[in-house]
Amino acid sequence: MEICALGERPPVGEVPEKMHAFTVRQDRFGEPKDAWKREVIPTPAIAPDDVLIYVMATGINYNNVWAALGQPVDVIADRQKRGEPEEFHAGGSDCSGIVWAVGGKVTHVKPGDEVVVHSGWWEPDDPWVLSGRDPMLAESTRIWGYQTNYGSYCQFARAQSHQCQPKPKHLTWEAAACYLLCASTAYRMLMGWPPNVVEPGDVVLVWGAAGGLGSMALQIAKAHGGRPVAVISDEGKRQFCLDHGAVGAINRNDFDHWGSMPDIDSPDYGTWAKGARGFGKAIWDAVGERVSPRIVFEHPGEATLPTSGFACATGGMIVICAGTTGFNVTLDLRYHWMRQKRFQGSHLSNDEQAAAVNQLVAEGKVDPCLSQTFSFDEIGDAHQLMHENRHPYGNMACLVNATETGQGAS
Repeated sequence: MEICALGERPPVGEVPEKMHAFTVRQDRFGEPKDAWKREVIPTPAIAPDDVLIYVMATGINYNNVWAALGQPVDVIADRQKRGEPEEFHAGGSDCSGIVWAVGGKVTHVKPGDEVVVHSGWWEPDDPWVLSGRDPMLAESTRIWGYQTNYGSYCQFARAQSHQCQPKPKHLTWEAAACYLLCASTAYRMLMGWPPNVVEPGDVVLVWGAAGGLGSMALQIAKAHGGRPVAVISDEGKRQFCLDHGAVGAINRNDFDHWGSMPDIDSPDYGTWAKGARGFGKAIWDAVGERVSPRIVFEHPGEATLPTSGFACATGGMIVICAGTTGFNVTLDLRYHWMRQKRFQGSHLSNDEQAAAVNQLVAEGKVDPCLSQTFSFDEIGDAHQLMHENRHPYGNMACLVNATETGQGAS
């Protein structure tokens, strides 16, 4: 078979020569709505440890906004340096679908299995991985569908078999497609860095709490007995956060001290410090007592990190997975070392962490927070909304081979 239409199912195990996909090419780098285009490309071959997924739906993540822009990394050029020949990026890092074909070494999934796919990818023969240590700290680790090709914006996605987790049976294809990258990332941030893990009663400050990542963090913290405090950017998001586990919410627009921290000897430092202290008091007010966050869940970076460092409790942890407001950061080290705080980078998750948070979803303790579902041909438009920060609360999904919403729940 040369190609089949979206939603058309060949016999399980039969793989068409070509497939439909959304791709970025270097001469289209720029606005996501223009960079992402639908194409017909060859269906990829799979390695012995790989699976080919018949993609039912895909999630939309900020990493493929970056892929569209060609910044901060040209992912096509980066792969070509490693000897990969493709002149396109077929992205997508969140997926629900059906295992369609498996490599010769694959044993724990089989054709016909309904799965979701987490985005941690690493070389199978990496010595660090083979030693049994955390694969996420291996030098070969990459983000599937961003630093690798043939992700979930493809009719048939190529993934490593260990990335597959069972699809929660109660979820539709689109709800199952939208959460695992954010949920597994949030789970590692909150539960992957002992002794700084969420324990009953802990206050957890969550930046961007109404977004895909933040909405997962609220629910994970609550599921482990924590008291999450949401940071929001407008009052319309307050109830959403309260409904998803927050004990209170702080509107960051009530403060104006954001950005790089002024030099401590400058006249502006006093103004900044007053703002940071006011924000700390707002956390106490949200909690109802003078208790500072044991974990600060960070991802804005440049604009917020000085305040996060100030507000974090003695012995607590600021854990960060991105820098959506910028990458150059300032921090008052006096509060950092004297109060023995931890500043921890975190990235994606390993298989065990992905399985743990997927189980929370299967048990109904974490909702995917699906906000809007788009068609396959609207993939570029969904990224544009995210790029312009106009996307709805929670997580977005696009249908691929599932051509109607509401399918897949049992």
